[in-house]
Parts: sequence; structure tokens; C-alpha cells
Amino acid sequence: MPPQKRKTSSSSTSNGTLSHTNKRGKPDLTRPHPHAKDTEDFDIVLRDFYPPEMCNERCEAYNNGTLERPIEALQKAYEDTVDERKEVRPNAAVVHWFKSDLRLHDNRGLQMAYQVARENNIPLIALYILSPEDLTAHLASAPRVDLTLRTLGLLRRDLNELDIPLYMETQNKRKEIPQRIVDLCQEWGAKHLFANMEYEVDELRRDAKLVRLCAENGIRFEAAHDTCVVTPGKLTSQQGKQYAVYSPWFRAWCAFLKENPEYLEVADEPGSNPGNARKHFKELFDCEVPAAPDNKRLSEAEKERFHQMYPEGEHEALRRLEAFLEEKGRDYDDLRNILAGRNTSVLSPYFASGALSARTAVVQAQKANKGQLNRNQSGYMSWISEVAWRDFYKHVLVHWPFICMNKCFKPEFTDLEWSYNQEHFEAWSEGKTGFPIVDAAMRQLNHAAWMHNRARMVVSSFLSKDLLVDWRRGERYFMEHLIDGDFASNHGGWGFGSSTGVDPQPYFRIFNPLRQSERFDPNGEYIRHWVPELRDVEGAAIHDPYGRGAENAAEKNGYPRPIVDHSESRERALESYKKVAQRH
Repeated sequence: MPPQKRKTSSSSTSNGTLSHTNKRGKPDLTRPHPHAKDTEDFDIVLRDFYPPEMCNERCEAYNNGTLERPIEALQKAYEDTVDERKEVRPNAAVVHWFKSDLRLHDNRGLQMAYQVARENNIPLIALYILSPEDLTAHLASAPRVDLTLRTLGLLRRDLNELDIPLYMETQNKRKEIPQRIVDLCQEWGAKHLFANMEYEVDELRRDAKLVRLCAENGIRFEAAHDTCVVTPGKLTSQQGKQYAVYSPWFRAWCAFLKENPEYLEVADEPGSNPGNARKHFKELFDCEVPAAPDNKRLSEAEKERFHQMYPEGEHEALRRLEAFLEEKGRDYDDLRNILAGRNTSVLSPYFASGALSARTAVVQAQKANKGQLNRNQSGYMSWISEVAWRDFYKHVLVHWPFICMNKCFKPEFTDLEWSYNQEHFEAWSEGKTGFPIVDAAMRQLNHAAWMHNRARMVVSSFLSKDLLVDWRRGERYFMEHLIDGDFASNHGGWGFGSSTGVDPQPYFRIFNPLRQSERFDPNGEYIRHWVPELRDVEGAAIHDPYGRGAENAAEKNGYPRPIVDHSESRERALESYKKVAQRH
């Protein structure tokens, strides 16, 4: 079946005119992208929460400073309220608002809150708000929500042992969360509120609103930089620009940490509650963990499966970190790409839920590597670099916020004539493409809510290059299924695979699924595990049963024929990408 190309459409404005400029003759940055309808119809842009896909000129307006970046809005909120916040004095309690930092160990926002409580001998209260709208808008998977809720249960237990209550509630309207937090602080008599910063657009804008709202109500809100090892904005090139390529960025990252070792100082865990919270806030200790929203619930069998695969909490995260560094870290560089191996750390779910800080991981790996970040043992160096990628992608997100708005780092590639072939997309998502390595990877994702990083590169390249399906639909599918779904890392990975992001493989480098399979699953162990239809296929035929004489075995067990010819698809992709590249 030939790929279904998008329907042609004009660059219409929101009021139906065809003008690209406003009444003053300046570019109309409010008009949608010419193909916005396609991204809406193909479930890429969620119109229940967001406007149509923006035009490429709006992306450029963020780049040249015409439009304010969300991080700048937060910084301005702090600057505008500095006098009001200085006047705030401690009162009856201090509050730490947990977001995606569900741990006591090495939590800077929590430590700041604890210090204020201790200095003033007043109770510390922990707060968590579950937002079903945020979970839906941000495509959180049911397994990730389940892990978050399980982690909250352990966090409540650990805080309870310190006499610190964890108040939790569900807030159905996400726009009402800032006011609800202010109301709770006023109810508890808290004049100081702390949290750790999240760098996605919605979260930065909410924090900016909360800074001002708190200041108006006599509350001091401080959001700490905790997620990244190096704070976004700290690393720039010699020209003073944000890095868009990883290798020079990583060199700068290592040099910065060597010159500023305090960034690798692990924050102490809080001690016992300095104030008598059990006397003044007794009812808060009885709070139950919220239930998962209806659209994010797992079956009982799924709950048990994911509980066995990914035990919750920071204690498990720290145990896994220690075991990985001790047992696998030295060989990581040599073995990390072997798909059937158990050579990766599988710590990403714990990074994503905040049960483990990237800083702690780097510090422990550095110790194992005799105090070095980018020298000495190649296995530890390679793993530290992999953790640093998480920093890199968040730095990119902060500087180029439009990537959080259904655009890619190279917005011109949203002009590419993408396919919106639903049958192709479903074959890819169900692991029924007829390409064994692709199908094994997708079935791993659908069963385990996790996928090997090499496999992620293979399937993203296949969807965007072999099928020419708009990569943003694959990006969404990953987020809706991964237990370790992290927007910045997921977007960055898809930008690489589709050649539309920072630090991409050039568009003319297209992964050959057969070569990837032969190289990284040489004995077909990974394929046989996840594609039972091919378990009886022997030898090299496992990588291409229909092309290497195993047709009868494949057909007998119902394994599909390849849905495209890789050579033909490669040429089609090269032609499509080249058209866009030549125009820019």
C-alpha cells in the first residue's frame, strides 16, 4: 500500500486569510503551520490542551529573542518580586512541594526547606498534587503513573519515620494548581514554599505564575535547580552560544565540573522534623496515596508484572546503581549495544520518577572510576557520558522551548512531506512490520514499558525513514508506553533518529534494519525472545526470514512479510529529506 501523503493546504491564518503578515507588515507569528490539520488529525497535537502546530517563523522568534522563553519568564518573576520575598518571615510551617523528585537522598529543594524549618524550629510539611490533566497532556504512560504512585507510598513511609507528613491530593483542573498551593500554605500557616524546578514549558510557566501569586499573598516560593548536574545556561561556547552538538558540550560539562566541584556535592537527607508536626498537623499523616486516573490505570496482572520488573523507590534505585557499577560498569562500553544482553543499568525509570538524582549517579560512577569523569576506565566514562546526555537534552529544551511545542530543533523538517499512513503506523506500533529487529523492539516496549537504547534508535529510524511516517507520532507513542518516559530525552532521541534534532545523524545516514540486527543481535537471541513466531528459524535467516530461505517457517507461524522494501524506502526518504534541506 503506498504511503498516504498529507493533503496540500495553504498557510492560512487563524481567521482564514492567506496573509503571512499582520496589519503592520510584520510576520504573523500566530498563524498555524500550513500542515497543522494533519498533525491534529494524526493525534500529534493534542488540541484539548494546546493550540494548532505553530508556524516555523514562531520558532525563529524564540531563537532571536522576539518571544520570551519560559525560563526568562520565571527569572523575571523572581526579579519583579525580590522586595516582597525579602520581607517574608517564617511562620507556622515550611512546605516542600514534591514534583518529579520523589526521594529524600540528594534532593536540593527538600534540603533547603528542611534547613529553614530547622533554623526556626517549625514543622516541615511535604506536599504532592496529582494532576490528571497534566498526565494526559504530557502523555504519561500508565506504567509510569503506577511507578510514581508506588514510589509515593514508600516516600510517605520514609517521611513518616522522620515525623514529616506527606499531604497528597488530586487536583482535576491543572490551571487551578497554583491557587490551590497558595490556599494550602495559608491554611497551614506556611510562609515558605520550596520545590525543584522542572524545565518543560508548562511547568516553567506555572512556576513563574506561582512565584508572583505567592509574593502577592506574603509567601516566598523558591524553585531549586536540582534535576541537572550542571544548571541549564551555565555552559556556552566561546561565542557565548548554547551548544547544539553533544561532544563539545560534554567536554565543557566535564571541565565545568572540574572547576566547580560544588555542583557534585550531594545534598544531605533531612533529619527528624524540627517542629512538632504530629501535634499541629496530625491529620496530614493519615493521607492516602491518590488513585490513578481512569485513563492511566493498569490491570492487576500488569501491576504485578511492573512491580516485579521495576520495584519502586529510592532504596531500589540506589541498590541498582551500586550493583551496576560493581558488576557491569567496567564492561559497559564494550557490551552496552548488545540487544540481548543484560549490560545496561535500567536506571532510567528511577531517573524519570525522581527516585534517583543524576548527580548521585555521576558521583558514584566517578568514585568507581578513581575520581575521573572523562578519563581512566572506558566503561565508567561511557556510562557517565550517557547520564550526561540527560543534562544535555534538558539544556536544549530550556534554550529552544519550541521543541516542547510539537516542533523539532530544525523546524524546517516539519515541512517535509511526511506520510500519515495509519496502517503503517499500526504495523510499527504492534511489532508486525516484517522486519524482525524492529518487531522485537516494539514488542519489548509493549510488554516491558522499556526498550534498549540501541533498539530505540533502530525503530525511530525505521518509522521516520523507511516508512516516512511523521516521527512525532512515534515520539508520542513512546511517551504513552515507556515507564521511563522523559520528555527531553525522548524528544532528543527521536530528533536523532529522524535527523531533525540537535546533534543528529545526517539525514543521508539511514539505519539498515538488517545490518543493525546482524551487528547487535548476532545470534538472534533478542529476536527469538520477543518474536515467538521465529523461534524455530535457525542461523542468519532469523534476521530476514523471507529473504534467507526461512519463508515456510515464518508463514507457518503467521509472521508478516516486510511491509516495505528497505532499498526503495531509503531512496524515497533521501529524496524527501533532500528537498527540504535544499530549500534551507
